[in-house]
Amino acid sequence: MSDSPNRGVSRRSFLAGTGTVGALALAGCTEGPSSSNSNGGGSGGNSNGSSGTSSSGDLSGEIKITGSSTVYPLSVAIANRFQKQHSGVDISVSPTGSGGGFSNHFCVGNSDFNNASRPISKEEKQLCEENGIEYHEIQVATDAVTVIVNKENDWVDCVTPAQLKQIWKADGASTWSDINSEWPDEPINRFGAADTSGTFDYFKETILGEETSHTSDYEATEKDNLILQGVQQDKSAIGYFGFAYYQGNKDAVKALGIDNGDGCVKPSLETAKSGKYKPLSRPLFTYPKKGALAEDHIAEFARYFVKQSANTDLVSGEVGYVPNTEETMQKQLDELNAVIEDAQ
Repeated sequence: MSDSPNRGVSRRSFLAGTGTVGALALAGCTEGPSSSNSNGGGSGGNSNGSSGTSSSGDLSGEIKITGSSTVYPLSVAIANRFQKQHSGVDISVSPTGSGGGFSNHFCVGNSDFNNASRPISKEEKQLCEENGIEYHEIQVATDAVTVIVNKENDWVDCVTPAQLKQIWKADGASTWSDINSEWPDEPINRFGAADTSGTFDYFKETILGEETSHTSDYEATEKDNLILQGVQQDKSAIGYFGFAYYQGNKDAVKALGIDNGDGCVKPSLETAKSGKYKPLSRPLFTYPKKGALAEDHIAEFARYFVKQSANTDLVSGEVGYVPNTEETMQKQLDELNAVIEDAQ
């Protein structure tokens, strides 16, 4: 599945609208790292357990990545940088949704990595086990799920989790005045993640809870640019998606603050990092297949992904998520190297 980028949007939106990464296709979309980048942006050949081929550029082979549309732009940016160092490696990235990626691709043996905007579920673990697929969990960033409305919406700037629940639960509010009598008696037109999406799962669990069903009365999609367009074109609309898609299109829609009991807090890199943006801050993951890590080019890309997770310029500046700390990155790199050693 691939998205079509909007005209005139930022680099982040372009990354969010490109379906496949090739060595040439995205060569000009992100700037490559300097060899002296202290956040892991330099050549892969260092003292962190990397293989001897990592700095030579002679790696070759294919890597297939499926999963979360939220993690997708980060994967695309990292894949692009990796391919600049290793042009013989062909990487495809498909935004299938976290659940769609696990169920239809990764856990049945058809991809090497699956990105996810929530941890792998019990059912997905079972499916992987049934098919002999072992995996390793890596946290790659922190996100702030962002609730958006139309720029012309002048009646709401902040909502509570309880109000969001009224809007998004099955048989909930149908008009804005159902939420607040001072708001207009206009229908609430909803745009959100499909039920194959990790963002859907996270939003449902966090806002609605296990006992409450998500409304089916909304435009459901894995394409975040369609959520953006739907809200942008409808004054009565509301939607939600990952923070990176909002940060790349701040002039197109308005982000709502969340009042979780301590006052209104707007989504931002700073509030997500500090934990003040509650309850919609969440970790983002990628899951490499352990068997695939036996191949040098896949193992080296996994190491590179982990190193780049602490690259502030890339993760925050170019994509729009909170990067891992150096300490977290190093811990995950050590754990990954142990998994790679076992696989090889």
